[in-house]
Amino acid sequence: MRIIGLIGGTTWLSTKEYYRIINEETNKKLGKKHSAKCIIYSIDFEEVMVKNWEKLNEIAKPFLDIGKKLEEAGAELLIICANTPHKIADKIQEKISIPLINIADVTAEKIQEKNLKKVGLLGTKHTMNEDFFKKRIKEKYGIETVIPDPDDQETIENIIINELTFEIIKESSKQKYIEIINKLASKGAEGIILGCTEIPLLIKSNDVDVPVFDTTSIHAKAAVEYALKG
Repeated sequence: MRIIGLIGGTTWLSTKEYYRIINEETNKKLGKKHSAKCIIYSIDFEEVMVKNWEKLNEIAKPFLDIGKKLEEAGAELLIICANTPHKIADKIQEKISIPLINIADVTAEKIQEKNLKKVGLLGTKHTMNEDFFKKRIKEKYGIETVIPDPDDQETIENIIINELTFEIIKESSKQKYIEIINKLASKGAEGIILGCTEIPLLIKSNDVDVPVFDTTSIHAKAAVEYALKG
C-alpha cells in the first residue's frame, strides 16, 4: 500500500473523519488487522486559514511547504482534507512529484456514475462562488452547478464557521440546510454536493430526497483506492 500524505487541520474535525474513513476503508478492503499507511501534517486552522480567509491565495506557500515535507517524509500521494484550500491545489501539484488527488475530480466521477448533469453545490462562499470547483467539473466532466442565493450562502457559511467547526450540531441548522437544498432541487439540481468537509456532520443522505455527494467520504475513499493500486 502506498503511503497517503494528508494536509489536515482544515478543520481537525473533518481531518478526524478522513482518518477514520481511510482506515475503515483500508481494513474493509484488506481485512484482518490492516490499517492505512499515512502521514498527517495538521495545520493551525486559525493561523493559516482564518487569518487569510479574505486572501486565500496567500495560503499557497504554507500548503506547498507542507506538501513538500510530506513528500520528503515518504508520502506517495497527497490529499488536502478540505474543499476550500483546493483553490490552490494546482499550484501545489506543480511543485511536487507525487500525485495530488483533487476533491473536485473524484466527486465529479461519482456524479457521473449516477448520470447526473446538474447538481447543487453547498460549501463556503469561496467554494460556491469561485471557479476552482465549479469550472473544473464543468470543463472536465460536463457537470453544471447551481448555487444558493446570497442570503442562503450567508446562512450556510455562518453555520459552518460558527457551529460545525466547533462540533455544534443544531436541529434548527439542519432544517435550514434542508430548506436550501430543496430550493436548489426546485431549480433543477438532480443531486447535491456537500462541498465542505464539515457539512456531512450535519446533513446525511437520508435527510433529503435527492442524492447527496459527501466530498469527505468520496475523497478519503478515493485516496485508499489509489494507495492500493499496483
